[in-house]
Amino acid sequence: MSHKHASLIRTIFKDPVSSNIHWREIESLLHHLGASVEPIHGARFRVLLNNVEGVLHHPHHSNVCTKQDIKNLRQYLASARVTPALYEEKHKNKS
Repeated sequence: MSHKHASLIRTIFKDPVSSNIHWREIESLLHHLGASVEPIHGARFRVLLNNVEGVLHHPHHSNVCTKQDIKNLRQYLASARVTPALYEEKHKNKS
């Protein structure tokens, strides 16, 4: 299991919402999870993960995601069945 990715998933789901997560970390995590990520218009990206499609926004004027961006990402990941517990369980079984 990638400690970096497991730690990022825990950070995304913890409260209070973190305001220090960079877009490149999220993009790396999504690719690690097997998602397809493609730009669609402006700062929007279409993401397909576990047969769940969503649209995420790259932060404007910064590479750091806002708290609202992280809340939207959290909701999307949960709908795609990616939570800290599910991620750790899946990767524990692979070891």
